[in-house]
Amino acid sequence: MNVYDLKDRVAIVTGGAQGIGLAVATRILASGGKVSIWDRDTELLNKTVAGLNEPARVQGLTVDIADLTAVEAGTEQALAHFGKIDILINNAAIVGPNANTWEYPPEAFRDVVNVGLIGTFYCCRAVVPHMIAANYGRIVNLSSVAGKEGNPKAPAYSSMKAAVIGFTKSLGKELAGYNIAVNCVTPAVAKTTLALSQAPDFLAMIVSKIPRGRMLELDEAAAMICWLASAENSFTTAGVFDLSGGRATY
Repeated sequence: MNVYDLKDRVAIVTGGAQGIGLAVATRILASGGKVSIWDRDTELLNKTVAGLNEPARVQGLTVDIADLTAVEAGTEQALAHFGKIDILINNAAIVGPNANTWEYPPEAFRDVVNVGLIGTFYCCRAVVPHMIAANYGRIVNLSSVAGKEGNPKAPAYSSMKAAVIGFTKSLGKELAGYNIAVNCVTPAVAKTTLALSQAPDFLAMIVSKIPRGRMLELDEAAAMICWLASAENSFTTAGVFDLSGGRATY
């Protein structure tokens, strides 16, 4: 496993109690950093934090990123605990049900967008002013190959992830005059609890689109994300990095 120069860097990782978020948090710790893990599942969060066994370098906060007040409170708690925020990994999202657009539950569409897009906006809105004040920051947003190509029977998720790409490009350009990089990654389906909870026929369909012929491993995602979160990524911003196993066509 590669490590990165993240010594004493402080990261917020949303949705960090499991999946890609946990893989990223673990890699940051292995690279000498400190992590404030945010998740709305308190029980799972507490179990994850205890399992990491790094009380001096890990903070666990129950935060629903779809709630601006909760995001602002979490930001202040992270700052109070660690003194700064160098890195923001916007990983938290929900997949939603699989259904055709004309049959898709409206409340489910709103929930997917509120967490994955509005929540990402809330987190950036709360954290970016502190990065500007320090003239340093690295933000990595989790999009998806579905945001590039669209998945049938996933209109909410596909739309939300496409919007995350646009949001990343906008914010990256806004912050280009500072030592702050904002990029996103576009994974194909990875071995996460959320992904594996989808209908088996839908899961088989999206795996069949991947030329590598398999799902993305969590450590493979963490490797790219953590490099983007490092000081070495000093030039690229407003970029979109492929993790699709060859599926993406642009």
